[in-house]
Amino acid sequence: MLSAPETLALLAARRAAHSLDRALYCDPGVFQLDLDHVFYREWLFALPAAALPRATSHATLQVGAYPVVVVRGTDGMVRAFHNVCRHRGQRLCATETGSSPKLVCPYHQWTYDLDGRLLFARDMQDGFDAAQYGLKKVHCVDLGGVIYICLAQVPPPVADLARTARAYLAPSGLADAKVAFTSTIVEKGNWKLVIENNRECYHCGGSHPSLCRTYSDNPKMTAMSGPDRANETILDHWARCEAADLPSRFVHHPAFQWRLARIPLLNNAESFTMSTRAAVARRMGRMPFDDAGSLLMYHYPNTWNHFLPDHAITFRILPVSPTETEVTTTWLVHKDAVEGVDYDLKTLTEVWLATNDEDRRVVEENQKGILSPAYEPGPYSILQEEGVIQFVDWYAGLMADRLAPRPALAAE
Repeated sequence: MLSAPETLALLAARRAAHSLDRALYCDPGVFQLDLDHVFYREWLFALPAAALPRATSHATLQVGAYPVVVVRGTDGMVRAFHNVCRHRGQRLCATETGSSPKLVCPYHQWTYDLDGRLLFARDMQDGFDAAQYGLKKVHCVDLGGVIYICLAQVPPPVADLARTARAYLAPSGLADAKVAFTSTIVEKGNWKLVIENNRECYHCGGSHPSLCRTYSDNPKMTAMSGPDRANETILDHWARCEAADLPSRFVHHPAFQWRLARIPLLNNAESFTMSTRAAVARRMGRMPFDDAGSLLMYHYPNTWNHFLPDHAITFRILPVSPTETEVTTTWLVHKDAVEGVDYDLKTLTEVWLATNDEDRRVVEENQKGILSPAYEPGPYSILQEEGVIQFVDWYAGLMADRLAPRPALAAE
């Protein structure tokens, strides 16, 4: 297992525009450092708000060592807590989703309100103060229909992301959406390989025949700072969308930790379907036309998303081990859309179910190759893998900053 100084040395020695050292993709010590300094300190996408459809709904997730429960209270507010009873540590909620007017520990029935207050603890001695034993809170924010959490005591600033995401997501009407389908798979690859694979379409033509019916693999369409200004296709698309009050132009964090952009699909395609037509008869929110393309949104370290006129797709990754990553995909449709009438589930999901499985195989073979002692970092394509370069630079810069020794304070 690599120590923090050894990991820092590898990051300092890396070559620009090259993949990372072998150990950074598989070493248990590096994996723990990734948890400690990235997943336990950054804002993470938890779930779409539609996954909590009513007051008393809850959902759970596991972030490294931390089980977390996210609940919608009777006041409609979404809150997150450590999924640990304050009595003897039993996990409160074992199921991925559910609904209950209170959170009741299955071990000794300590009972908590959905705002985290301890309401009932049977047969405790005189002097026991229930107010001191409420659930431990996890920072939680709703960014216009997507719920983010942060495990840090003091989370990073989120105001710019919140303001931008809410403006861009507003036309999709996620508050009036419902979950149509959810898929969870475990890819046998490091979480960074999963993100790297998502950040380029260099592999798309050879790996994703279904997706490439509608999604362009032209790297100039999704260049990190926006497409070439000579690209009339996307400029015309932006003008048309923004005239209909759909924010579209590329907007991003200064270090590109997140970005939103609306891009057209190929040949006026309406959705990610085999026919290229809309999968759902009822549009989302106030989307004005069927061929508005896809609003892309990613946020490091654990999500990318597509918001289309007829449905939305959210993706969440959570690291499981140095060489395993959980990927959860959720399809959202208008809350009044009726399966079998307004949409067919196979038509809605088949392209991305196939694409996810294709990506799983790519990532797993990538990881197997990197595990070989013969592996050495190779050069990225500046044209095709600009997004990967940017992600690796973000990761390496963040980790180098957080692993760097701090100067000792001068004695008074």
